[in-house]
Amino acid sequence: MQFNQFNFHPKVTSGITTAGYVTPTPIQAQAIPKVMQGLDVMGLAQTGTGKTAAFALPILHRLMDGGRKSVRALVIAPTRELAEQIHTSFEQFGAATGLRSITIYGGVGFGPQAKKLKQGAEIVVACPGRLLDHIQQKTIDLSRIDVLVLDEADQMFDMGFFPDIRKILSHLPKRRQTLLFSATMPNEIRKLAHEVLNNPETVQVATAAPADTVSHALYPVPQHLKADLLLELLRHTDTNSVLVFTRTKHRAKRLGEKLTGSGYQAASLQGNLSQSRRQEALDGFRSGKYQVLVATDIAARGIDVSQISHVVNFDIPNTPEAYIHRIGRTGRAARTGDAFTMVTGEDTAMIRAIEKTLGGTIERRKVDNFNYSVAAPLKQEQPPRRPRQQPASRKPATKVSGSEGAKQAQRRRRPLSRTTSPARVG
Repeated sequence: MQFNQFNFHPKVTSGITTAGYVTPTPIQAQAIPKVMQGLDVMGLAQTGTGKTAAFALPILHRLMDGGRKSVRALVIAPTRELAEQIHTSFEQFGAATGLRSITIYGGVGFGPQAKKLKQGAEIVVACPGRLLDHIQQKTIDLSRIDVLVLDEADQMFDMGFFPDIRKILSHLPKRRQTLLFSATMPNEIRKLAHEVLNNPETVQVATAAPADTVSHALYPVPQHLKADLLLELLRHTDTNSVLVFTRTKHRAKRLGEKLTGSGYQAASLQGNLSQSRRQEALDGFRSGKYQVLVATDIAARGIDVSQISHVVNFDIPNTPEAYIHRIGRTGRAARTGDAFTMVTGEDTAMIRAIEKTLGGTIERRKVDNFNYSVAAPLKQEQPPRRPRQQPASRKPATKVSGSEGAKQAQRRRRPLSRTTSPARVG
């Protein structure tokens, strides 16, 4: 099957040709016909399988008919990076259509976004929090929405966005087409899908196993030696571009600093960075300026880098599906890749769950000449707290009669006279 069989509008076909797309991926082949029929679709597909084109191309085709300069398609994404990636796809595929796409997310100025909305756009790609700000400030009109897309729904749930999503839904027309995509499909996502989708068609690309091009293994190690083991792995492995996952943004920051201090060209990608610094880290990783990018799972959504040679799970993910999703970021486009996962004794239950999902045992490896017996550093004892100094003894208040007390209270409440001026300072 080829893209020309979908019978897209000629101006959309022009964008597809310019982008060099010829043969659709499995998620595109399954989802595009259903989306073009106007059906609600629930798609289960990992990042990197081409799902952005699976909804962007049919949306552009649909919007070629109908009014302009009003928002008719809304895509909600969990991170700024993913929002920009989706926006770029709309611009690339829709270059000849005259349709406008803009992004809305926090961390940048509100005013320029409001100005672009006032000038008119047919497609808005937004993060939930800033979108709600625009709704409350009445700088966006969602009354003409034809298509709603919820992308990476599992991450929006993990980030606590579901209350915001429900608020946003209350401002949308009841009659609309809704598309929901997620890398994993826990019960909470299925519940949301049943709430917002109308008789959806389910499209699922197999995620029960990593690609054959990915070699993956577990590295048992005490928690306090993880960073040292990572450095040892990097020293003795022929790496090109390494993506390291951590559980928290604080750990991502500290690990990135440690790698930089050890002589590696490394950067971290996490929620505490400004948008400009996040973009610089991502662009630097894509261009090869940074050999290692340390990121939280959430921040890493939207990283579309096909040349990743190694994925390192510094912290094990919290579901088997997330494990498959993470390690699938290497070994793309017929390239081979390696994935290393550092595990501690506390990870036993999750390891069993992952192996059960994969239907086999994952290889355990040890690094030669690495000292696994180094004791954890002793926690520094907190210095004894100095006793709190007692305030200087005050003269006990003189008990006054009821009438005198009332007079004193009245004097305290009396405003300054007009001739009284506050003391000048400095």
